[in-house]
Amino acid sequence: MMRIFLTLILSVCASVFSVAATKADADALYEQGKYEEAAAGYEQVLKNEGVAAKVYYNLGNCYYKLDEIPLAILNYERAFLLDPGDGDIRANLALARGKTIDKVVPPSEMFFVIWWRNLTNSMSIDGWTMLGVSSFILMLLGILVYMFAPQLLARKIGVYGAMVLFVFVVVANLAAISQHQDLTNRDTAIILAPSVAVKSSPSEKSTDLFLIHEGSKVEIVDSSMSEWMEVKFEEGKQGWIPVSAAEII
Repeated sequence: MMRIFLTLILSVCASVFSVAATKADADALYEQGKYEEAAAGYEQVLKNEGVAAKVYYNLGNCYYKLDEIPLAILNYERAFLLDPGDGDIRANLALARGKTIDKVVPPSEMFFVIWWRNLTNSMSIDGWTMLGVSSFILMLLGILVYMFAPQLLARKIGVYGAMVLFVFVVVANLAAISQHQDLTNRDTAIILAPSVAVKSSPSEKSTDLFLIHEGSKVEIVDSSMSEWMEVKFEEGKQGWIPVSAAEII
């Protein structure tokens, strides 16, 4: 009931902001402690200007202040997708996750998988793209030095430098591709319903497997049905939930 009431308030506020909402307007409202109005302003900015990590982050802060933890997590996750290297986003997402009911222990992974994920998330896709382009240009310069420099030392520096920069080009491109796939696929969601009985099959009459609560993150396995989707939880459990119970990140 509280969430429905909040949604109605935000809808009214959104109509007020529909003429000329800017991030500066929403920031000012946030600083005044008017979190409902600020949230409506950030929502309008996203609608008018497109997605932006900082706007999602600020929107998550509004919902956190309103104690709407699932919506805070949802928007922090969206901000994290766009800028995974931002320390503030990481910290606030961890803080919001700490307030959820279900404490999930993900299955252990190989060290190189964790290392690669951490490396990939150390910068945004724009950052990796810039690194890849600049490394490629410097690599070409190194090749030119190797080909045309008269001194042997300079030629060695050119060829070995080009080799190292080639590695940077490959890593930057792979990291950018990985982040692009995460942004494109959007195969994860956040549970927004207070609690959901996870079913053994897509039917209300099927067996209840376990209960999951708001704020939990799930991986979408099958979204081919209109009212149900099969999801996998971070600890490995799997089942069916109503589509209305979660929102895609």
